[in-house]
Order: sequence, then structure tokens, then C-alpha cells
Amino acid sequence: MALARSLYQASPAERVSLIHNGVPASRIADLVEGMYVSRKRLLDILNLSDASVRRKIHQGAMLSTEQAERVIGLERLIGQVAIMVEGSGHPKGFDAARWVGHWLEQPIPALGGARPADFMDTMAGQTLVSSLLFQVQAGVFA
Repeated sequence: MALARSLYQASPAERVSLIHNGVPASRIADLVEGMYVSRKRLLDILNLSDASVRRKIHQGAMLSTEQAERVIGLERLIGQVAIMVEGSGHPKGFDAARWVGHWLEQPIPALGGARPADFMDTMAGQTLVSSLLFQVQAGVFA
């Protein structure tokens, strides 16, 4: 979770540099474990090819820039939630990755009844979901 927090707090330039320097495909396994979601579901959420990810993990390779961007965006969202809860003063026992894994699957009225997971395969969608969390934190419901 420390990585997710640092990704959220990093500048856009720092995140771009990280993506350009390479994100190991093995990060997918870390997300699956931390979010308590199946590998298949996580790959569906991020619109990643199972065959491509398996091959890259087996080879110890990096994700493509586009794939890395989606993974970093999801990790950044987890960091956003962690920091929001810490800011509320009630972080004890809270698991941001697990919460995000569950929350992504919930229909949200502000998204027209769609699930946040339906928006995680593009950067624009991830920005929308992040903005929605800011609105929830501020008590503004769209």
C-alpha cells in the first residue's frame, strides 16, 4: 500500500517517468492479491490480454506503456482511497486495495448506474472515477 500512496502523491511527471522506465508485469499478481479479485477479473477491468500478461510475467518483462499506464492508474486510485481514509482519522484496519476491489464492482448512481470498473480501462475513465471519489470525500454527490 505504500507504493499506492506514493503513486498518488507523485507528480504527473514522476508517474510518466515511472511508466517510461517500465512496470514489471508481475505487478498484476500483486494487485490481484491485494484487491482480492480474480486475475481474470482484474485483466478484464484493465482491458489487458491474459496471454500477453502471462507471457510477460513468464519472461520477467515489462508491461507496454499503455498497459503500465492502466496499472499505475489503478494503483494511484488505491493510494487516493488510502490517503482519504487516513485524512478522516479512521485508518486502523482499513485495507484500501481490498475496498477498491469491492467498490469498483458496485453500481454508482453518479455514473448512470454503471460500475467504476467499467471506466478503468482508459485514462479518461480513471480520471472520472478519481473525480467521483473526490466528490464523495467532499460530500458532493453528482
